Amino acid sequence: MSKEEFPSEKNLDEKENASTPKNVKKKATEGKEAKNDKHDEKLAKELADLKDKNKELEDKYLRSEAEIQNMQNRYSKERAQLIKYESQSLAKDILPAVDNLERALSVEADDDVSKQLKKGVKMTLDSLTKALKEHGIVEIEAEDVKFDPTLHQAVQTVAAENDDQKDHVVQVLQKGYQYKDRTLRPAMVVVAQ
Repeated sequence: MSKEEFPSEKNLDEKENASTPKNVKKKATEGKEAKNDKHDEKLAKELADLKDKNKELEDKYLRSEAEIQNMQNRYSKERAQLIKYESQSLAKDILPAVDNLERALSVEADDDVSKQLKKGVKMTLDSLTKALKEHGIVEIEAEDVKFDPTLHQAVQTVAAENDDQKDHVVQVLQKGYQYKDRTLRPAMVVVAQ
């Protein structure tokens, strides 16, 4: 057989190159470059979108972390307040009993039985007052002191006898009590004007 019947690969490439015009090759190369440029642009856009989304998620994460930290701080403060003022509601409930015992002591006792009863009431009041003081519940000083609206509740005013008595408490109608730095119940007072 002749060479023409079995052409070699080299000859095939040469024939192919000769049969394909140069401008077709150029167009194919340009088409591939255009596809690569579009693909690169698409990837660049996708990368920019992912970076933006990453920034957004990171911002949300940091804000969530800050919110959690704030909640923990708030919780610990509230817990400390609850512990500090845990006896407040019990004290408010006991104060009317203290008032009743004081009223019972203000009644005159004529015979031995009522004097013994009064002595028992006095002992009960003393032990209750001692327990309140041990837990930080103290009576608000009101008699002959300057009127303080955070500690006193004025229920009546009277004319002042002199200038020194103006805006001072002249009579206590009901004792007031404080628990640590809080007013449990303001003292009900009469103020001179």
